[in-house]
Amino acid sequence: MVDRSKTEREMTSFSSNDLFDIKRRVLRPNAVRRSVASRRAFTLVELLVVVLILGILTSIALPSFITAVTDTRKGMANANALAIAKAVQANSITTGSYDTTLADFTHDLGGALPLNPCTGTTTGYTLNTVGASSATVTANVGTACGSWTPITFSLTH
Repeated sequence: MVDRSKTEREMTSFSSNDLFDIKRRVLRPNAVRRSVASRRAFTLVELLVVVLILGILTSIALPSFITAVTDTRKGMANANALAIAKAVQANSITTGSYDTTLADFTHDLGGALPLNPCTGTTTGYTLNTVGASSATVTANVGTACGSWTPITFSLTH
């Protein structure tokens, strides 16, 4: 069994440190708040650690991001070349021959030629005719996509 008088005695007994702390809080109640409020800035070490972590994350993520951007540009250039090839093929079915002027297909492509993201221009596609019965459409390589081999779309009657 627990001696209650002893427990109550322990609860009411204070050490000299406890009494000093109580006096300090009673006499200067804002002293504790002032010490917390006075620390408003980060230390130099904390800032350097944050910069270091950001640098490491950037060095890991940036190459992946650049690769994803160039792969997307290559895919868009090939997709646009396919759209031009379909417009050229549709026009050749009606006229019976392949036209070599890209500007003639703007109506079939929604009013304008698509932008080649690798060259940054609408003239970044090559349309070659081989006789009257076949043609090829290729996206130009450009400088924004690095070295790559675009798809060549071959068209025949």
